[in-house]
Amino acid sequence: MNGREPPPGGDTPVIFFNRFYAPDHSATAQILSDLAEYLAGNGHDVTVVTSRAIYGQDQGLLPPREERRGVTVVRTATPGRRRGMAGRIGAYLAYYITAFFAALRLARRGTILVVKTDPPLLSVPIALAARLRRATLVHWVQDLYPEIAGAYGMRLADGPIGKLFAAIRNWSFRRASAVVAIGDLMAERIERMRVMRDRIAVIPNWSNDVDITPSAVRSPALRHDWNIPADAFVLEYSGNLGRAHEYETLLDAAIALRDRRDIIFLFIGGGHMSDQLAARVDKLGLTSFRFAPYQPRERLSESLGAGDAHWVSLRPAFEGLVVPSKVFGICAAARPVIAVCAMDGELVRLLEPGYACLAAAPGDAAALAAAITTLADDRPRGDRMGSVARDVLDRHYTKARTLERWRTLLDRMGRGQTRIVGTAQQNRVSDV
Repeated sequence: MNGREPPPGGDTPVIFFNRFYAPDHSATAQILSDLAEYLAGNGHDVTVVTSRAIYGQDQGLLPPREERRGVTVVRTATPGRRRGMAGRIGAYLAYYITAFFAALRLARRGTILVVKTDPPLLSVPIALAARLRRATLVHWVQDLYPEIAGAYGMRLADGPIGKLFAAIRNWSFRRASAVVAIGDLMAERIERMRVMRDRIAVIPNWSNDVDITPSAVRSPALRHDWNIPADAFVLEYSGNLGRAHEYETLLDAAIALRDRRDIIFLFIGGGHMSDQLAARVDKLGLTSFRFAPYQPRERLSESLGAGDAHWVSLRPAFEGLVVPSKVFGICAAARPVIAVCAMDGELVRLLEPGYACLAAAPGDAAALAAAITTLADDRPRGDRMGSVARDVLDRHYTKARTLERWRTLLDRMGRGQTRIVGTAQQNRVSDV
């Protein structure tokens, strides 16, 4: 950036802020990399301010500055020690400070600053920088803190300190020209923060629906490697199993179905809760479970296709705070979803029960077991539901459609149009 006033419209410089970026493979980094490269490929001046860290690694730092596929990547000073609570807090504080000063250095009047939510409350320092530089501010909300901490059961989040953090966060949201939520329920929560309704857009995350393709076969090579019979019904989970997910209902259903030798539960990925689940499975002596590590991104289509259906879970306390965006990859692979979630939650809204998913409430193991056996005993029905899931994706949630929605929004911000046409519910990617 050369310090001149930005031109109007699509030529307005855009600066993204997030703690991780490519070549990092974390979910937030991948989504941001897709959007930044898309905008750069369409002639936008794009900069990403990120850290030098790699998610989940305590060693190794990425270069402080580079050009990646047309995107200028500026990596701020990053502590060497990042593990443990003290290391994490230190990494957060370092990025808050360095990102703030990077925003002051790079932004000019009208520059668009798009801030994500890693680390939590990053919107606050970037909102201050945007105000000082008279830049245009856009919040891209992936999750809502401190409410998530409260849902985890952290008492501090529900006390005076948590309320103070929420109030400061809400102020930063109200300062924005646009707040982008990734789900309808999240948008409703943001509106309750007294953010103007006509400044809230709903643009979901996406999957790589070009490379993830439907397949009638069930990844026989992977099934063989994981000791899964070719004719078994496989209920798969792919990704990180975190504290927002609830596995007790699934475990109880698996116990009820332990005599069904044709039903296999496959977990691909990791996470703290995945380790807990594996320990519980071992203690109970359940032989119907398989655990496999994360698969390379280039094998994601094959990995997602290994299951006949996918299990997705979200504890009701987290509705509107996070959105299980993994569902878009499942839809791309044309597999039905068996969901354990609130019956009026985001998952059910995305995939109507009976058409592309079956759903059970948390704690209702009998209903979950019935849903599993329904698809295990009627494989053609599962195939039809998978086709509907892919059709829903193709009509409303493709990567190309969603990226273009982002480009349109940012071009509008560049022209100084701070009012988003329509309500939060109407500003869905499906309406573009």
